[in-house]
Amino acid sequence: MTTSPQGVTQLLLDWGNGNRQALEKLTPLVYDELRRLASRYLRRERQDHTLQSTALVHEAWLRMVDQRQIHWQNRAQFFGLAAEMIRRILIDHARNRQAAKRGDGAIKLSLDEAMATPDSRDFDLVALDDALAGLARLDPQQSRLVELRFFAGLSVEESAAVLGVSTATVKREWAAAKAWLYRALTARAPGS
Repeated sequence: MTTSPQGVTQLLLDWGNGNRQALEKLTPLVYDELRRLASRYLRRERQDHTLQSTALVHEAWLRMVDQRQIHWQNRAQFFGLAAEMIRRILIDHARNRQAAKRGDGAIKLSLDEAMATPDSRDFDLVALDDALAGLARLDPQQSRLVELRFFAGLSVEESAAVLGVSTATVKREWAAAKAWLYRALTARAPGS
């Protein structure tokens, strides 16, 4: 079995149909990409973050393997869910940290600023999650698109495949979602 998107998709389909051997074959094929995804998330976190990419991948993997109601469609869907799991783990960690230590004076960045400086460690993941929750209430598809594009790093084409829409729709919805989140994050920022 190759590491091609089609090979990974076939293993996902086989796993979804109850083939446990497919899961064993899938694990080494996706592990490195999951580590890259986790590392990308952690680059946005503060330098003294207590979670390591390996632990983050393992926790996300355990949560994904535990999913029973997912009907796997393709590799992009898999990595979209992986990104969502990683984001949730980091948000839970950040919320717990904030609950323990209120008002540590972290600089808040807008989504555009965070995207322009992907190595920023001051990005307020909790604020973005709160804004995404607001967006999800208004437009669940746009919220999902932000997860796919910003967090999972999926291309326009991959995002379109996961959402079952055209690339033109993805581009239009991506622009609208970024604008909405920018307004939500800047309205929340101190001194606004």
